[in-house]
Amino acid sequence: MAQPAGLLYSKEHEWVKVDGDVATVGITDYAQSSLGDIVYVELPRVGATLQQFGGIGVVESVKAVSDIFTPVGGEVVGINDAIEGDPALVNRDAFGGGWLFKVKLADTSQLGQLLSSDAYEQFVNEQ
Repeated sequence: MAQPAGLLYSKEHEWVKVDGDVATVGITDYAQSSLGDIVYVELPRVGATLQQFGGIGVVESVKAVSDIFTPVGGEVVGINDAIEGDPALVNRDAFGGGWLFKVKLADTSQLGQLLSSDAYEQFVNEQ
């Protein structure tokens, strides 16, 4: 399963798309596929300050409940309201409309701790 290039990835199976000083975060296709049909997503609140790799919510599927960890720290500046009414959007479009939240980056050097698409692909293949 190829990972979109131009994104960064965490070993906790979240992806990051950086646009200036704002990062959009979601869970990877691998994560949503492993979870199965997603029925609930708990998102952080706008204005919350997140610490890199800290727990910020949960994803609940018919098979399991899994914690969501933020791959970057900063202030939450947006959440995907569409997920509340349709959590399965994460299953259908993990790298597009199924994004979870947006963070104003506190420290762009944190991005260096994340994986490229090729490195994430290798990491997943070793799982």
